Amino acid sequence: MIAAQYQWNIKNVDQPSTEAQQVAQAAGISPIVAQILWNRGVRTEAAVTAFLNPGPEQLHDPSLLHDMAKGVARIEEAIGADQQITIYGDYDADGVTSTSILYETLNEMGAKVNYYIPNRFSDGYGPNVAAFQKLIAAGTQLFVTVDNGVSGNAAIAAANEAGVDVVVTDHHELPQELPAAYAIIHPRYPGAEYPFGGLSGAGVAFKVAQALREEIPQDVLDLAAIGTVADLVPLVDENRVLVYFGLQLLKQDERPGLRSLMAGAGIKPEELTEQSIGFGIAPRLNALGRLDDASPAVELLTTVDDGRASELAQQTEQKNRQRQELVQQISTAALAQATDDQHKDRPTLIISGQNWHEGVLGIVASKVVEATGKPTLVLNVNDDGRAKGSGRSVDAFNLFTALDGHRDLMTAFGGHHMAVGLTAPAAQLDALATAMDQEAVVQKLTESGPSELPVAASLKVGAVTPKLYQELAKLAPFGTDNVQPLFAFETATLVQVKTIGQDHSHLKFQLQEDGQRLNAIQFGAGKYAPQLTAAPEQAAVLGAIEDNVWQGRHSLQLMVKDLRLTEEPIMDARTTQLHQAMFSQPGTYVFFHQKIYQQLVQQLPTTATAVVYDGSALTPLAGETPLFIVDCPDTTGDLTAVLQQLQPQKVTAYLYKKESLSQLGMPTRAQYAKLFKFVATHQQVDVGHQLTQLATFLQIPRTQLVFMIQVFFECGFITIARGVMNGVAHPEHKELSTAPSYQLRQQQMQTEQDLLFCTSAELIQRLHAPLN
Repeated sequence: MIAAQYQWNIKNVDQPSTEAQQVAQAAGISPIVAQILWNRGVRTEAAVTAFLNPGPEQLHDPSLLHDMAKGVARIEEAIGADQQITIYGDYDADGVTSTSILYETLNEMGAKVNYYIPNRFSDGYGPNVAAFQKLIAAGTQLFVTVDNGVSGNAAIAAANEAGVDVVVTDHHELPQELPAAYAIIHPRYPGAEYPFGGLSGAGVAFKVAQALREEIPQDVLDLAAIGTVADLVPLVDENRVLVYFGLQLLKQDERPGLRSLMAGAGIKPEELTEQSIGFGIAPRLNALGRLDDASPAVELLTTVDDGRASELAQQTEQKNRQRQELVQQISTAALAQATDDQHKDRPTLIISGQNWHEGVLGIVASKVVEATGKPTLVLNVNDDGRAKGSGRSVDAFNLFTALDGHRDLMTAFGGHHMAVGLTAPAAQLDALATAMDQEAVVQKLTESGPSELPVAASLKVGAVTPKLYQELAKLAPFGTDNVQPLFAFETATLVQVKTIGQDHSHLKFQLQEDGQRLNAIQFGAGKYAPQLTAAPEQAAVLGAIEDNVWQGRHSLQLMVKDLRLTEEPIMDARTTQLHQAMFSQPGTYVFFHQKIYQQLVQQLPTTATAVVYDGSALTPLAGETPLFIVDCPDTTGDLTAVLQQLQPQKVTAYLYKKESLSQLGMPTRAQYAKLFKFVATHQQVDVGHQLTQLATFLQIPRTQLVFMIQVFFECGFITIARGVMNGVAHPEHKELSTAPSYQLRQQQMQTEQDLLFCTSAELIQRLHAPLN
C-alpha cells in the first residue's frame, strides 16, 4: 500500500456546469478552462477575458499607493540636489531584483545612487543601525529601502537623528508600531486606497519606478517578474500582468548577467516559463544570500559588461552547487534523525545538528515536512550553546501560534502560519519539543488528516491531448492563487515503471489505458517502484500536464504530484450532471427518487442492479459488489440506513442533484405575502398552463412558486382541482412551517449542506461512519 500524501478534492471540471458553459461560449474558451476559472472565482465574460488577456491597462495607478507622491517628491528632490541616495535592499531574490529595479531607474534619471545589500549573518534582515550609521558616515543623504523597512524602527530613528530621511518601500506584514520614516510606500497600508495588496517587494519597486518615470518601465519587467515569482505572492491581478510580460522580456533578454545565468542553468530562452524562474533563476540568486554576500547578485542583474556578467554568473552557479550539496548533506542527516526512535512517533519535529549552514535550514525543513508530513524545526547548534534555524509547517498546524506563547524559551522569534525563524538556547530544545507536541494536541493536528488538494478532474489517458494542453496553457503563468491544474488518473495501468537519476531516487513510468499511453515522472519517489511494478492496475496518479521537450521534440508528460496504491473504499464523484459513462460498470445502483430512477434505469448494464430506497429493509451486498449512490437523498438518515444495511466494501457517491435548494433558499416573507394577496383577489387561475406567466407577474422564480403553492395547498389556503387554483375564503390560521413540503424542504437543504457542500474529506468521513 502507498498512501496518498494529500486528500484529493476532485472538482470534475470535465463535467462543466451550465453557468461555466455559458461563460465558455461567451468568452470563446473551452468549457473545462471556464469551469476551472469559475471554481477560482472568475465567473463573468469580462473577468475571464481580462484574466486570459493580461494587458498594461490592468496595471493600477501607482499614485494610489500610500505616500507615493511624498516619496517620489523626496527622491526627485535628492536627484536635483545631487544628494547621495542609497538603496537598502535584501539578500533574497525579491530583494536583489527590487534593488536592481530602483538602482537602474535612478541611474537613468541621473541620480547619485548606490546600493547596500545587508549580510544575512552579520547584518540580519532589514534596516540595521550599525549599517545605516556606516552608510551615513560614508555620505548617504537619503535611504530608499526595498523589500524591507516597515519593521526597521531603530535604524530609521537613528537615521532621523542624523538628519537623513528614509523612504520605505515594502510589502511585508505591517507591525503594530510603524517606523517614523519620511514616507512608507506599501500596498496594504491601513486606510490607503490601493486596489491590490499582493505585490512583492519587486512589484512595489516597479510601481515606484513607474511613478518616477511617469510611464510603465518596460525594461525592468523581467526583474519584476523574477521577484514576483520568487517571493510566492499571489499570481493574480497586477502580479499576473507583471509576470506575463516579464516572461516575454526574459525570452529575449539583453541583460548579459541573466543570459549567462540562464545558460549555466540550462534554461533555453525560447522554452522559458514561470517554472524556469521558480526552479532555475530564483534559487541561484537566493544561493548567494544564503551562503555569503548577496551584493554580487545586483551587479549580475545590472551589469552591461559581458565579461563581468559571465564571471558573476559562474560564481553564482558555484554558490548554487554548494547550496545544493549542503542541502543534500543536511537533509540526509535531518531525515535520518526524523525517523529515529526518539522522533518517529512524535507529531512534530525539532531536528538539530552542529556545523549545519544556517542559510539553508529553511530548505531542509521543507524537505523534512514533505517527507514526513510533520511540522518541523531544523536548527544548528553553535559552540556557544545557541540553536538557530528555521521551521516549516503544514496547513493544519499554525507554527507561529504554536511557538508564540513560548517566547520565554527563545531569544529571537518571528514568522507566520507556515514558516518561522528562531534562536534559542540549546538547553531549551527539549522544552520547545514538548511545547510543540502539546500544541499539536490543542490544534488537533493528528485528527486533521492529509492536507486537501484541489483536483480539476479525474481523466482518462486518452483525454490528454495537445488541444487540452494548449487550452490549459492559457491559464499560465501559474503560481500562488493560480495554481497549475492537477488531474487524477484513477483507472489507468502503470507500465514501464523504473527509477532514474544517479541515485535512482526518481520515478518514471507510463500510464496506459484503452490503447493510449502517457509518460509520467515523479521526483523523489523512486522508492515506490517495486510496489508499483507488483500492482500496476491498483495505482491512482495525480499530476499536472506539461510539455516535455527533448532534443527539440515535444511530447505531453504528467508531472506527478501525488500517487496512491490502494483501493479507496469510498470515492467522491459528486456531480450536477449525469452521463452514460457513469452507469457502465457492474454493481448496485441506489436511487432515492422514483423520477430519477425512471429516467436512468434503462441506461444500466445488464450486470447492474437498481434499487429505489423507500425505507424497506435491504439485503447486504454480496462480496465486493460496488455500490453507486446515484442521487442525493432527502435526509442523511436515508443514506445512513442504506449504507448500514448494504454494508458495501466500495462506494462511489455521485449524489446527483440538478438544482441546489440551498442556493435557491426559502421564499421570503414578502414573496409569501405577495402570493397570499394574489390568491385572495384572483379566482380560477389555471396554474396547470399559466404557471410561467404567473411567476413572471409575481416576479417569483418558477421553481420557488411551485413550492409556495404546494405549501399553501397543504395549509388549506388554496384549493387546486384539475389544475385550477382558487383561494379559500377565511382559511384557518396555520404556520407555514407545519406544511409537510415546508418541512421536507428544510430537511433537503440541511442534507445538501451535509453531503453536497462539505469538503471531499468530510464527505468520505461521513460515508465511512455507517460502515464501521
